Amino acid sequence: MRVITLNVQGIKQAAERGLFDWMVEEDADVYCLQDIQSKEYQLDDAIYHPEGYYPYFFDAFEDDYSGVAIYCKKPPKAIMTGLGFELCDFHGRFIQADYDGVSIVSMTIPSGLKDDAAQSQKFHYMEHFLNHLRKTLRKRRQFVFCGTWNIAHKTSDLSNWYVNQQNSGFLPEERQWLDMVFGELGFIDAFREINHIDHQFTWWPPYNRAWTLNEGARLDYQVTTSGLRKTINNALIHRDARFSEHAPLEVEYELDC
Repeated sequence: MRVITLNVQGIKQAAERGLFDWMVEEDADVYCLQDIQSKEYQLDDAIYHPEGYYPYFFDAFEDDYSGVAIYCKKPPKAIMTGLGFELCDFHGRFIQADYDGVSIVSMTIPSGLKDDAAQSQKFHYMEHFLNHLRKTLRKRRQFVFCGTWNIAHKTSDLSNWYVNQQNSGFLPEERQWLDMVFGELGFIDAFREINHIDHQFTWWPPYNRAWTLNEGARLDYQVTTSGLRKTINNALIHRDARFSEHAPLEVEYELDC
């Protein structure tokens, strides 16, 4: 099973840049998209419904903002949306597709870059989401959490890391939170399970030449429960697929869904 996650920063704009032609050509089993910035009812055009895929959406309450989607070759047995708290559900940040024994999630953790209030909300979200991760460990199934976590974990995951230590996305508290996710809770960073090369980024800021100079961060992840560790066969970043400021992140699992 090949799973690709991408923060599109507006699905309509990404479609204009050839996203859906690329998706069909890549032929992955599941695509997890974030930051849709459109309501499902606004996506009736055939371009948003490529042949061979079943799309599922979770809208934000606000127009032109957030939202997540999953495109699946095989229809899931169930779809779950939201996590039961406002910062997630009103902002359309979580959708889950359930298959036999495994669930695939498209999700985002909010950015705290705007101001102190935004960072405070991010910490609040992280606290709630950590509780959810703990609950999944009691489930009799495996999970793959795909999306923009908006945290660079290690110094190898961020350019110019030294000057970014007081910036949202690389704060000590955020990195320690990921240490807990991958350490105490035992979740797996699927990309790093396969690829240990430094400066493999999924996001580059919009200023001139950042992408060319590879001045960016790895903010997008596929995080799995520990039972999937041995199923991870391959992981790569489609750096040249430019549909937004983020790059698609692909992981191949030895799974049948």
